[in-house]
Amino acid sequence: MAQRAKPYDRDAALESAMILFWNKGYNGVSLKDLERTLNMKPGSIYAAFSSKERLFLLTLERYFKEQRELLASFATGGASPLEGLVGLLRRIGANAPGDRACRPCFLMRTLLDSPALGDAISEAVRSYLDQMDQQIRTLFIQAKSHGALEPGADTALLAQNFHGAMTVLRTEAFRGSNKAALAALAEHMASTLVPARR
Repeated sequence: MAQRAKPYDRDAALESAMILFWNKGYNGVSLKDLERTLNMKPGSIYAAFSSKERLFLLTLERYFKEQRELLASFATGGASPLEGLVGLLRRIGANAPGDRACRPCFLMRTLLDSPALGDAISEAVRSYLDQMDQQIRTLFIQAKSHGALEPGADTALLAQNFHGAMTVLRTEAFRGSNKAALAALAEHMASTLVPARR
């Protein structure tokens, strides 16, 4: 009697694939890379995920949800959404070893590559980035309604600037910038991008 293939753990497979694509990019990952990383035969990979593109889209979705949860956890973990956002900048600025929050953004990396990756991937990554901007803007709107920001504060601009600050800090962390300098940069960005009401 033929031995049945060992059932795969879909969640673990998506996690492993996400890390692989995050490190190497879509075009940098071969089928052999996926076989080794997922410990699956080509036929099993295609049976489970249909195509390399579909698998990549699922990993983008996974990363997007992880980032949304990260934002939400900081927004609710502080005394106010505004303090939560400041706390997230400080966490990235601390650049603790192994902290995924400090790694360059998978979505931004994919955005830079997207012209060569096809419409489905390009549309997905742009949609996810737009939704993250909207989530951040909602937090600034909440802060404004609670009097933590000036009444005339432009929440859309603050959200875009904050998202950009996260990208810059993550890039500097990846470059290996001096820890003290990175922490100081995070504090500076917090003071300029999240202006408290006076």
